[in-house]
Amino acid sequence: MILPFALMLLAIALTPFINLHWWERHFPKVAVGLGMVTTIYYVFFLGNPGRMLHVAHEYVSFIALIGSLFVVAGGIHIEVKGEAKPWANCLFLFIGAVLANVIGTTGASMLLIRPWMRMNQHRIAAFHVVFFIFIVSNVGGCLTPIGDPPLFLGYIKGVPFWWVLEKCWIAWAIAVTGLVAVFYAFDSRNFHHAPSEVREVQTKRETWKVDGWRNVGFLALILAAVFIRQPSGLGEALMLASAVGSWFATPKRIHEANVFTFHPIREVAWLFLGIFATMVPALDYLEIHAAELGLHSEMAFFWFTGLLSGALDNAPTYLTFLAAAMGLSGLNLNNPEHVRQLVATHDHELIAISLGAVFFGAMTYIGNGPNFMVKSIAEKTGVKAPGFFAYLLKYALPILIPLMALISLLFFSRWRVF
Repeated sequence: MILPFALMLLAIALTPFINLHWWERHFPKVAVGLGMVTTIYYVFFLGNPGRMLHVAHEYVSFIALIGSLFVVAGGIHIEVKGEAKPWANCLFLFIGAVLANVIGTTGASMLLIRPWMRMNQHRIAAFHVVFFIFIVSNVGGCLTPIGDPPLFLGYIKGVPFWWVLEKCWIAWAIAVTGLVAVFYAFDSRNFHHAPSEVREVQTKRETWKVDGWRNVGFLALILAAVFIRQPSGLGEALMLASAVGSWFATPKRIHEANVFTFHPIREVAWLFLGIFATMVPALDYLEIHAAELGLHSEMAFFWFTGLLSGALDNAPTYLTFLAAAMGLSGLNLNNPEHVRQLVATHDHELIAISLGAVFFGAMTYIGNGPNFMVKSIAEKTGVKAPGFFAYLLKYALPILIPLMALISLLFFSRWRVF
């Protein structure tokens, strides 16, 4: 029953290369069809409709959050004049990494991806999209539960709000600094190989102008709604209301300036519908057989959580391995006191799971919700983003894996420094 999930991933990775026109017309049918296979199996053969209802609720919450942030951020236009030099791009990415902890990786990605592309419009390349996903859409959001969905799920289960900042800031600083440094090497080479007229444009002073300030209020309402858990559905309703209010309150000229369309969120909604449904057997298998995977060290938790977060959505993967860690200690994930006990007695295991889920979410386009949205926005704006395998093989594996190896050596090995 893991086969539909494998087929879903292969369809996302290969079909655009085989027949892009067919895929653009029929990908919703593929996602729904494969998702129905898993749903029918759980409902009629396993007699467990509650499992799929729980996943459906998680999916609705996921789409409500990223969809509302997408609409509200699309109503804020950041105007950039001139062209960014490599040092300015590095500063922008670092600011984006910090901002991701305040408005979430989804909010920061949707707010900053368009000005990021405008800043580099005369020499933009695939690596500009990739490093934006690495830093702003994933690694940057490691300091607060607001930053990334896995950490928010941990907060809901009982992890103290400021625990992540206290325990993970050094790893965050190392990862962000390392990625910005590698980006600087890429961008400097790109800048110096650009035509002379482009470099001359880049010597002009950049002028920034922000339009659509009223949407900051809608953004604050969405962030407040994230913390509303009871009554069920109220938070999602407030997010939807914020999106609708933003859409009608935003002048048409701002949407036109942002080249705003609903295609990116439509694509993400359909594809993640299929992903959420088909990944259930894979997650259930991991939870049942966690003890057989050799999860007896912090290093194992970091790499297993990380690699599977890249292949699955990182939020449910985080919960699966958190449940496994607590099970090995005789604790129950659904008991907040037990979660706080794990924080007090086995915090390095929780650090490993948290860093693995957030950092490795950048490994593929499906590792974290904003990744696909950034790719889709870039392509609809005319920017060439790498395909699924090109992203993985050309960028993620050679850049992220060595950095993750360094993180694991410094934090989870017998020679650890922190």
